[in-house]
Amino acid sequence: MVQPTARTAELVRSYSAPSLDVAHLLCDRHPGHAVAARVVGEDLSETTVTYAELAESSRRFAGVLSDRGIGPGDRVATLMGKSVDLLTVLVGIWRVGAVYVPLFTAFAETAVTDRLRRSGTRLVIADADQRHKISEGAWEILPADDLATEMARTEPWEPGSVAVGGNGPLVHMFTSGTTGSPKGVVHPARYVGGWHSYLEFGLGVGPDSVFWCAADPGWAYGLYTAIIAPLAAGIPTLLLRGGFSVDTTLGVLSQLKVTHFAAAPTVYRGLRNSGRIRAGELTVPHLSSAGEPLTPDVNAWAPEALGAQVHDHYGQTEIGMPIGFPHHPAVSVPVQDAAMGVALPGWSVTVLATDRDEPALPGTVGRLAVVVADSPHMTFAAYADGDHHGRFVGDGRYYVTGDTASIDATAVVRFSARDDDVIIMAGYRIGPFDVEAVLARHPAVAECAVIAAPDEVRGEVIEAYVVTTTDSAVTQDELQQWVKDHYAAHAYPRRIHFAPSLPKTPSGKIQRAELRRRRRAEVLDEEGPR
Repeated sequence: MVQPTARTAELVRSYSAPSLDVAHLLCDRHPGHAVAARVVGEDLSETTVTYAELAESSRRFAGVLSDRGIGPGDRVATLMGKSVDLLTVLVGIWRVGAVYVPLFTAFAETAVTDRLRRSGTRLVIADADQRHKISEGAWEILPADDLATEMARTEPWEPGSVAVGGNGPLVHMFTSGTTGSPKGVVHPARYVGGWHSYLEFGLGVGPDSVFWCAADPGWAYGLYTAIIAPLAAGIPTLLLRGGFSVDTTLGVLSQLKVTHFAAAPTVYRGLRNSGRIRAGELTVPHLSSAGEPLTPDVNAWAPEALGAQVHDHYGQTEIGMPIGFPHHPAVSVPVQDAAMGVALPGWSVTVLATDRDEPALPGTVGRLAVVVADSPHMTFAAYADGDHHGRFVGDGRYYVTGDTASIDATAVVRFSARDDDVIIMAGYRIGPFDVEAVLARHPAVAECAVIAAPDEVRGEVIEAYVVTTTDSAVTQDELQQWVKDHYAAHAYPRRIHFAPSLPKTPSGKIQRAELRRRRRAEVLDEEGPR
């Protein structure tokens, strides 16, 4: 059996080495005949890429970059879908020591321009259907359609690759902007070690796994879980072209016999709400979720529909994945509803009191934090602007995540809310996730979000935005009573807004801050001038 402490030390040592060569790590050290990735079309057709093929194509693309004057530290961005070309571009960028700037293909032009400008990007490679989003600027544009031609007339880059070391910059990306303006984060190469550990312990992926992470690589979770960590571990990864659809997802899971599947809660809810899965038809032994808290309704459905429970996992762009219900037998713990899991190997977490930088009592809601000195996978020190924006407290002992949670006596972490999302009603502190978790279990609720709305008497009251299932005729009174019966009499939504959809970030996270802003504006309009 693997010893988690020894394995963590091995990974930290390996990924922190001053001689670390990213292209060697992700590609060249693996047997050439081994499969690096399986790129699947929406019709389930498949293209297999070996490490030898990836080495050859990425060396040629490194030559293209070198000819354009791109070298160590230069920023290179992409607006590309999941493809063989994307893998070639990524490994080629790291061969020359450049820094990758991922851009989500659903971004509008303003978001693309902002990230290109703030990262100091020199070159951006774009698919044909993305080219119109790139305005003129200090960056050069390389159409992805021209890659084959450019590479065919370019010799493989003669140095092969350069070593940047564990502290060398690898990725310059931006947070999702859930709680404010997106912040730039530069990940060092040793940041990959935490994701390699997450692949092994959190997801339980091994050499015999058929692994598919459905997250988009324009964001940290998809980039590291679907591409970088599997390449580092030498384990084939599935990349599905195109966006989410129930039919394609079910086709991939069943026809390719996926054993390990990771996706956002919205994917699982989409599968559940489709009504397309009959009990016993599909079994995926290892299911994982990340990106948003997993509401209990998913695991009320998943064991019968998919043959297993979904393990919730928690992470951030800044730090990686420190918490979850791990699949690896050496560290696994029973899955619990409405809980985030335990600290994963290489991480130590705590909950700080709300009024002082000291651990709170077990079971008390406070500020979720990483214990820096006891977390060897921790690499974050500051944002790209050089400021940590209040993330470190207690003389640097703790990194505060911006989320509130509690930890029980068995070390299981339970999410409460983002700091800004906590509702204080008549002296009660109420985490919206607790109410959302109950609402989501109602058969008429497809999706929901709970916020604080202004109230003259109580200061704030709970209100909910609800997207109902097809043809549902559920009423506000019925949902309010449901929360009273299944959670608490005082913590029911005073008003329920039925909506066709909920505002989300491009990565799929519900924007509760936007809902609060809208509701407060409505309240001001309702009250009128004073």
